[in-house]
Amino acid sequence: MRYLHTMVRISDIDESLDFYCNKLGLSELNRFDNEAGRFTLIFLAAPGDESAMLELTYNWDSEPYDEGRNFGHVAYQVDDIYALCRRLADNGVVINRPPRD
Repeated sequence: MRYLHTMVRISDIDESLDFYCNKLGLSELNRFDNEAGRFTLIFLAAPGDESAMLELTYNWDSEPYDEGRNFGHVAYQVDDIYALCRRLADNGVVINRPPRD
């Protein structure tokens, strides 16, 4: 058994890619548009760790995602959690539970 990916439903492709790629630092690996199913799949990964993918699923005709229907959690190990949180905060991301010293 091996890890494939974690899926997160999104409602805005541009906003999601801004967060995951521009702010968090993931890279887009692949994108698949399914006209018949009316959805787009976007696969992301941390540079150098393409085996641990995040799948963003954009449903073209989606209703609002409420009550946690779109998200579980995504876990990545980083070299310096303080530096990453600082970079995220500098880019306008609110860190609700910052790491403790």
